[in-house]
Amino acid sequence: MSALEFGKLAGRRVVLGVSGSIAAYKAPMILRLLRAAGAEVRVIVTQSAERFITRAVFSGLGAEVFSDMWSGPGEPHLELANWAQLVLVAPATADTLARLRQGRAHDLLTATVLCFDGPVVIAPAMHPKMWSHPATTENVTVLRNRRISFVGPVQGEVASGEEGIGRMEEPEAIANWVASRLTDSAGPLRGRHIIVTAGPTREAIDPVRAITNLSSGKMGYAIAAAAVARGAAVTLISGPVHLKPPTGADCVFVESATQMKWALEDALGPHKDRADVLIMSAAVSDYRPVESSPTKIKRGDGELTIAMRPNPDLLKTIGMSRIGLRPVLVGFALETLPDRELVFHARQKLIEKQVDLIVANRVDESLGRDESRVQLVSAQDCTPLPSMNKASVAARLLDWVEKRLSAEASQDTVP
Repeated sequence: MSALEFGKLAGRRVVLGVSGSIAAYKAPMILRLLRAAGAEVRVIVTQSAERFITRAVFSGLGAEVFSDMWSGPGEPHLELANWAQLVLVAPATADTLARLRQGRAHDLLTATVLCFDGPVVIAPAMHPKMWSHPATTENVTVLRNRRISFVGPVQGEVASGEEGIGRMEEPEAIANWVASRLTDSAGPLRGRHIIVTAGPTREAIDPVRAITNLSSGKMGYAIAAAAVARGAAVTLISGPVHLKPPTGADCVFVESATQMKWALEDALGPHKDRADVLIMSAAVSDYRPVESSPTKIKRGDGELTIAMRPNPDLLKTIGMSRIGLRPVLVGFALETLPDRELVFHARQKLIEKQVDLIVANRVDESLGRDESRVQLVSAQDCTPLPSMNKASVAARLLDWVEKRLSAEASQDTVP
């Protein structure tokens, strides 16, 4: 991750809230990166955070530091909220997420967030078991629905030495994410919300075995990155992959098809009106075991039969339930068929799932590769593209999306 360009954030004002996680040691680097890019940063250090890092570290780096609501005259939480253009909480503990979800205001950090009506960015840091707990999942969902953005957490080693999703994102990625929110993008997709699904899903057989597929997630991640670059607000819902999340995308990590279904419902909202575009590039498992064993299935001498049931068809469900033309729906068809049959199958899929575009491609020309050869199949035409890298495919796909959105806007303005 490259450092921010000097002067990129000149004149921007950021409140950095530091809560009580061992990852607080990374907060001074975030401060340095933001200040080096020209931002003015004021820091709130919670009482718990001071057990890991002192106020003097931040003041020594040139920031004005605050820690409680009672150390001076006036209302510091209101003054900080009125001053800031963005509030960043990094690290944010599980307890901090819970208090923000509840609208608590018992310390300076939570009171400031409660007073602030601009963009809030949260960089969680906690043990993977805490991050995956249903209470935390619910808190994150509620906060996302309030348009609070998350950067991370990521897969990696945490303080206990264990591995999992819960490690705070690195300072460079966080600083770049903040910059993407503060720099007023004039991209062609500015003001649009695009949801992208990526990667495989994983259906558990037992605690150590699962049914999955060979999707790398490269295409979906390329689409998400390209949409961010064009100014869109992007929600990336990703299955298990080994890719760095694109800076500026709000990332939701899932394992199974059911979890992806829940994440989509949260992102789209009950009326499917929280997104302008949904691009389903994830390779969602068609089936899952009827039962997942709570203990490891021991090897035997005979055959093993696993009963399977179909997973819900996520794209078809959304296509058949949407009202009107929103969100614009883009699906993928990855097949082993020759080109002519591939296009026929893609058009059948387009009709069956009631979507607007199918990106049709062959397994041997796409799966796991850095390049793909695809065909963009709509109800009106089919546009074959030559073999190109996935970033270029993403660009051509978003060109189609932009034209579709522009055409809809033109129709809306006709008297």
